[in-house]
Amino acid sequence: MCDQTFLINVFGSCDKCFKQRALRPVFKKSQQLSYCSTCAEIMATEGLHENETLASLKSEAESLKGKLEEERAKLHDVELHQVAERVEALGQFVMKTRRTLKGHGNKVLCMDWCKDKRRIVSSSQDGKVIVWDSFTTNKEHAVTMPCTWVMACAYAPSGCAIACGGLDNKCSVYPLTFDKNENMAAKKKSVAMHTNYLSACSFTNSDMQILTASGDGTCALWDVESGQLLQSFHGHGADVLCLDLAPSETGNTFVSGGCDKKAMVWDMRSGQCVQAFETHESDINSVRYYPSGDAFASGSDDATCRLYDLRADREVAIYSKESIIFGASSVDFSLSGRLLFAGYNDYTINVWDVLKGSRVSILFGHENRVSTLRVSPDGTAFCSGSWDHTLRVRGMVFRFPVCERREDG
Repeated sequence: MCDQTFLINVFGSCDKCFKQRALRPVFKKSQQLSYCSTCAEIMATEGLHENETLASLKSEAESLKGKLEEERAKLHDVELHQVAERVEALGQFVMKTRRTLKGHGNKVLCMDWCKDKRRIVSSSQDGKVIVWDSFTTNKEHAVTMPCTWVMACAYAPSGCAIACGGLDNKCSVYPLTFDKNENMAAKKKSVAMHTNYLSACSFTNSDMQILTASGDGTCALWDVESGQLLQSFHGHGADVLCLDLAPSETGNTFVSGGCDKKAMVWDMRSGQCVQAFETHESDINSVRYYPSGDAFASGSDDATCRLYDLRADREVAIYSKESIIFGASSVDFSLSGRLLFAGYNDYTINVWDVLKGSRVSILFGHENRVSTLRVSPDGTAFCSGSWDHTLRVRGMVFRFPVCERREDG
């Protein structure tokens, strides 16, 4: 999202020519180096065969991409909404705001649910991270970060720790205790360090490892206890804005999206990109796996949400309307996967029928753009955060079947 993207120029000594210049990160055999632009271009041309140029190689790569797209198109025999025509239509929905969480002094940027289905952690531009009791709206813990724009936060699977970070380029982990008067900052552990802002973080299926995404164009897997880098993921051509871990407990993949308009699926064991999708026309702000793990949705500044089927290796649905002209900042599925919730920059939340591709509801209430949205672990509620400084917890979908009137003969 352009409003949350920061460009930081780093000046220093080039690792190749040792001159003091503006630097950019270069990865050589998984080792990160800092090269000036001249040395980076020289390194890119090393190993070229005779009569080969960067331009010719780029042209060849584009040609191969075109052939791959042609092969994908051959498998595109039917649209998802056509297959779903036989599926029963959804009834009416009632989704009321049950709780409003007030306490942040600036834009809410991120939030996450605890596995206990009750507690919520949120982060804000005011530099604070707050743990809430969503039932009572009480604040249970609060941490003041050393910087503003705390753009990422996450709850540990055990519920005993939270992670957060932002413009400090770090991911910090704070243990949670029952003593609400305890100084949490004293127990802070800096786990991850990127060369640019931290845009997203997520614990894996244990408290011992954490995934991070950054404005430096990379994602990384870290060991929480030692702070050691376990695996790095290079492939995005610009800032990485979001990531989501596959829902399976044995899953070893995650998906990321960024300012290069790409959504990429990664193998956490090898560090390699196993699938990539580039159909959006602007920054991808949010990605979320389908509950089964066989697909994922994305939300973008191009005012669309899209569904990608990993088995078919292609985009299968676009969720958009001509009247929607503002970007989608956050997406999440209902527990069944039938509904897709999307928060937009026009202060609304649109609810889409995943199968039929139609909008079934539009939710109002926030007074500024909706920046984050997550469905609770049990699927009974969802919480949205906004630039209006608040979070809203809404009761989940109540369905009223449409009954047909029958005439007695």
